[in-house]
Amino acid sequence: MTEALTPDAPVISDVSGAAAATPESPVAGGVPLSPEDLQAAVYSIADRSRNAARRMGQANRAWKDRALHAIGQALLDNRKHILDANAKDVAAGRANGTSAALLDRLTLTPARIDGLVAALENLAGLPDPVGNVVRGQTLPNGLRLRQVNVPMGVVAAIYEARPNVTVDIAGLALKSGNAVILRGGSAAANTNEALVRILREALDSVGLPADAVQTVDQYGREGANVLMRARGRVDVLIPRGGRELIQTVVTNSAVPVIETGEGNVHIFIDESASEEMAVDILLNAKTQRPSVCNTVETLLVHSGSPVLPAVAAALRSAGVRLHVDERIAAALGKDVETVPADDEDWATEYMDLDLAVAMVDSLDDAVKHIRTWTTGHTEAILTNNLANAEKFISEVDSAAVIVNASTRFTDGGELGLGAEVGISTQKLHARGPMGLTELTTTKWIVQGEGQIRG
Repeated sequence: MTEALTPDAPVISDVSGAAAATPESPVAGGVPLSPEDLQAAVYSIADRSRNAARRMGQANRAWKDRALHAIGQALLDNRKHILDANAKDVAAGRANGTSAALLDRLTLTPARIDGLVAALENLAGLPDPVGNVVRGQTLPNGLRLRQVNVPMGVVAAIYEARPNVTVDIAGLALKSGNAVILRGGSAAANTNEALVRILREALDSVGLPADAVQTVDQYGREGANVLMRARGRVDVLIPRGGRELIQTVVTNSAVPVIETGEGNVHIFIDESASEEMAVDILLNAKTQRPSVCNTVETLLVHSGSPVLPAVAAALRSAGVRLHVDERIAAALGKDVETVPADDEDWATEYMDLDLAVAMVDSLDDAVKHIRTWTTGHTEAILTNNLANAEKFISEVDSAAVIVNASTRFTDGGELGLGAEVGISTQKLHARGPMGLTELTTTKWIVQGEGQIRG
């Protein structure tokens, strides 16, 4: 049942030169491509994805789950090859002065590969969203209505320095019956080339179309630009990365975009929160993995809370640099090292061991600060006051609102979604961690017995 690949465009096994392609001069086989040839090549990939999507949309759950298990096993079997390819990317990134936060995102380890495999196994254990009945009814005229989940079709993703996303998005797309086109960026070119080849070979091994996973990395930034203009060939585009990448895609794409946002994440400690809980949660939310989008970036402390000295001391002991307002600086005195904060700090997603800290006099002041500076990702309150918790939930408008837990739980895997495509901060179609259901749309099925409209 293996589908033959059409010969009219390069396939992943031919992208050994992907890392050498420059954004200004995309190449194929060492020969620079004209804009017309580049568009034809990318559109051919999209058309092959469309054909693959039709087959994926017909695959039942058992078939798709076999593919996920096969991919997981292939990742384990090829672990050394993946790590060797990743080591090249990390070395190049370090030589180019890539920040510590981006290097962390770029790096794969044996444990992180195990995590990718576990996420695939979790996905295989989740219900198939395709065919799920969202709602239905029988009208007085006898028409029977059902609104059901169906695959999006062709999903494209543009991201940077995150090879784990290659596997996560492919797994989610396949389980939800879609085909996916990936643009993983030059920083992870070697890793993504290895991963995509493994994914395609695993699909082929179970009789599903290899073209359900493709990449345009071999065509550089210009290939990504063509992909963004492939309206009608690509059904939805999902960017993951920093503000510049996301806004570039949102501004320039002719393909519908699900916007994933940066994470200027807040935690508010009210006057009733316990010291032990505050210390544990802040350390986890800031230091467990500071380079990711659900890491806390701003701490707001009620002026009546007694926990500030202990929280600040614990954070400093963990290597966190505290950017504080004048009231926090005065409260801490010289016992804890700090630096002054300004408006830029309240707006910054540090993605590093930095934390902005401000003092507020009420929950209302905390909510006002959050409304001013939030990116709509995740906000949390630490409290033993039920009324404060309910007020915070009601008045804070972000994709995730958390009470008495770390912001690090805003994650598809942690919330039982198996993995995630990204965390949407928009309000159309999908919001928060996007899992299987968010990669589907709906179709109305109307069944009658000869009814006509009067």
